[in-house]
Amino acid sequence: MSKKKNLKENKVLSETAPAEEEAVASQQADDKALPAKDKAEKSKDTKQNAKQDKKKKEKKPKERKLAKKAREMSSELKKVTWPGFAEVCKKTGIVLVVVLVFAVVLFGLDTLFGYLFGLLTA
Repeated sequence: MSKKKNLKENKVLSETAPAEEEAVASQQADDKALPAKDKAEKSKDTKQNAKQDKKKKEKKPKERKLAKKAREMSSELKKVTWPGFAEVCKKTGIVLVVVLVFAVVLFGLDTLFGYLFGLLTA
């Protein structure tokens, strides 16, 4: 299915490419036909447009960014499904049991290795 989609996109691109080339060619022809005065005015317009674009792209103050992040965070927290009290207690109990089992196993291994080390050094 993705191959068909890519083929369709390539077909659309190949159909639009000649139109774009014609537009560029006509633009270049218009530039050649314009007197020097009109070309100067056109370059001034493009410079002004570039300056306006730079002003639009200027960085926003940090306060706006911080407020935006806070809004995004609060909206994401609203989407979270929090567990109930019973589920939290059950999972906490499971964690405590697993920790105690590992503590007993580690204590046993430590005692065993300590005893064996004592036999080797004695």
